[in-house]
Amino acid sequence: MNEIEKWLNGRIGLNFRSGLERMQRAVDLLGNPEGAYPVIHVTGTNGKGSTIAFMRNLFADQGKKVASFTSPHMVSVHDRICINGLPISDTDFVRLGRQIQEMESELVKTHDQLSYFEILTLLAFLYFREEQVDLALIEVGIGGLLDTTNVLDGQVAVVTSVGLDHQETLGQTLTAIAEQKAGIFKKGRSAIIGPLPEEARRVCEQRAASLDLDLYEYGRDFWFSDRSFKNTDLLLSHLILGLQGAYQKENAALALQAFLLFMKQMDWEIDFSLLPSSLQKTHWAGRLEEISPNIYLDGAHNLPALSRLVEFIKGQKGKTCSLLFGALKRKDYSGMLAYLQEALPEVQVTVTSFDYGESVGQAEAADFEYVADYRAFIESFKQEQTADQVLFVTGSLYFIAEVRAYLQSV
Repeated sequence: MNEIEKWLNGRIGLNFRSGLERMQRAVDLLGNPEGAYPVIHVTGTNGKGSTIAFMRNLFADQGKKVASFTSPHMVSVHDRICINGLPISDTDFVRLGRQIQEMESELVKTHDQLSYFEILTLLAFLYFREEQVDLALIEVGIGGLLDTTNVLDGQVAVVTSVGLDHQETLGQTLTAIAEQKAGIFKKGRSAIIGPLPEEARRVCEQRAASLDLDLYEYGRDFWFSDRSFKNTDLLLSHLILGLQGAYQKENAALALQAFLLFMKQMDWEIDFSLLPSSLQKTHWAGRLEEISPNIYLDGAHNLPALSRLVEFIKGQKGKTCSLLFGALKRKDYSGMLAYLQEALPEVQVTVTSFDYGESVGQAEAADFEYVADYRAFIESFKQEQTADQVLFVTGSLYFIAEVRAYLQSV
């Protein structure tokens, strides 16, 4: 672990939601690196990472130098800050981190010190400017309106989905959460929304009208069905997606619509023959990822995401499925477990603990089977599994990252 990572980790737990004044001052002191390249700004309850993964391949295969900033990371914090899928080097991470440390000595004369996510966001902004990228795909941390990344003026804003998550921060209703998500819409720009609940869709439409921006809606302006993408200008058929799960067609459609719109806005030529292969080779760690035969990792860390996993599990005809669940105590783990019990009564659900933070333990498992050591549980499954047995490991993305690292090391 380098010196900047140690400094960064010392800021874990600092979470300011008091507005963007401090972040705006920070980027001003750094010479506004966030304005040095065009941006597609992506928010949503779920689907952000997968949508960015599709877009990253679509743009890179057209010869573009495409940056991406995503969270959380699966292996190393460097993985959040990539260019054409390659993480920032340790040398660049440290060098740019020192620039931020130096800037912060001036910032704290008038503002609080920076949080963990603010530092990483600034590091990404600096790196992308230095590397003179063609565009940046920037994922929102939480919400949108008050999110650290929202000092950006993105050419295109994308809302993948709206569901109940982070209610303590974003609000208790879908309307309130949608208002936060639509907070990344910028005057005179463009926005694209996925298949949202009616109340969330109305919020986005009202916000778009007030800002005089062009709004493109899934199911109205573009579609994906029967392995085909269609919008008012284009039909692409016989598409195969590299990401599993029926819901990935929605993420792929959002990615394609954003890609096509952005390329048109930039007046860049498109080689349409490359688009199918870009979609087919897309992968995203920890999202319905078959990490070894019949063992899937899926970071379904809230109820909307869990419902998509349940949909996939129900499609496993002729298979005996079991599920290993790990979550943080601050999440609605009891609601998630109750939902699994109701939706998948025939599936054995086992609760476990992991090393990161305050994970659920035996007390929180209540009537569910509990194992303290997920490693021993997985090894036992691997030794005894038959061809028709499938294990799904799900819950917190931090849990998935830990399990993934373990499975790749054995």
